[in-house]
Amino acid sequence: MRIKTLKDFNFNEKTALLRSDLNSDVVDGKVLKGERIKESIKTINALRKAGAKVVILAHQGNVGKKNFLGLKQHAKLLGKYVKFVDDIAGKKAVSAIKGMKKGDAILLDNVRKVKDEFFPKKKGNILLKKLLPLIDIYINDAFSVSHRNHTSIVGFAKKLPSGIGLLFEKEIGALEKISMKGCLFVLGGAKGESDVKLLGRGNRVLACGLFGQTCLAAKGFKFGFQDEFLKKTVLTKLSYDGFLKKLKRKLKGVGMPVDFAVAARGKRKEFELGKFPMDLRIEDIGKTTMKRYCKIIRKAKAVYMKGPAGWAEDKRFAKGTVEILKAVADCKGFSLVGGGQLSGAIERSRISKKRFGHVSLSGGALLAFVAGEKLAGLRALGYY
Repeated sequence: MRIKTLKDFNFNEKTALLRSDLNSDVVDGKVLKGERIKESIKTINALRKAGAKVVILAHQGNVGKKNFLGLKQHAKLLGKYVKFVDDIAGKKAVSAIKGMKKGDAILLDNVRKVKDEFFPKKKGNILLKKLLPLIDIYINDAFSVSHRNHTSIVGFAKKLPSGIGLLFEKEIGALEKISMKGCLFVLGGAKGESDVKLLGRGNRVLACGLFGQTCLAAKGFKFGFQDEFLKKTVLTKLSYDGFLKKLKRKLKGVGMPVDFAVAARGKRKEFELGKFPMDLRIEDIGKTTMKRYCKIIRKAKAVYMKGPAGWAEDKRFAKGTVEILKAVADCKGFSLVGGGQLSGAIERSRISKKRFGHVSLSGGALLAFVAGEKLAGLRALGYY
């Protein structure tokens, strides 16, 4: 079944609930205006131009993490036409929606502040109870979180005339043309359980970022300070120790880093693997690992890169991510790069996006799609 797009609806004077992906990099508490926000503006403006009253739902970060923030900064980055409402499903939000006029756009606060976001089937779900009666059309423009069974992704889609926004349409259109068979996987970032889905599939894998360190930890390697940091940072539904046991069984054919960069007295300093454990946090892969990985990547027939190799937002530790991205861009085969962090790194390093087969703003959802999983958001929209 073909998913409906913006062209399939008459939005004039209608209230449209838009699930945008505004989740962005945060440095020292400041939200950076990355590609996700820039792309989201296109759909917001298209809806406003079509005469809709646009109610935007979005999230920033994960509960309990440093990047878990309200969306006031995001509203400013979206432009003067978007008004921030410091509420989600309470009296302020309801009043703001009822008072909207044609062409208005409001951004409600971080939807993940509401527990019912994570329980779409909960009886009396506050998001559905309060917002559903006020909405005419639901538009999902957040492909990147469409693997999540969350209320803002599946709850409204099942109960309202629904479709996808411009960014979602762009993402799914590109992915439907992609074949990952025999592809080299370069897997980084912190969401280890997602990365595991692509192991043991016959593809060659190069691990980097926190995932690369976790792979080494699964083999019994001790980093020192970094061991505790990984326990607190690597995102997995299992206990950290349980995840390591699961990961250890799937490490055949996985390439791992042989050196790392750390922050020593504020400066980048590199150490071979044998120099660990030490009381310093790892921030990037080292030069030897970069050279080995880049040589393999340039010869690959196809490459899928997910997640950064290190702290890509910091110039001192962006080198590993940038060097690997350059190698992916040089690859003669098809290249797919996924995740908001990598998109931001490409922009900051000024590598032309035209050098890649496709640059996706999605991480986990893209990986799940590549792994052949059926995404909850796509199912709710009638894709399958």
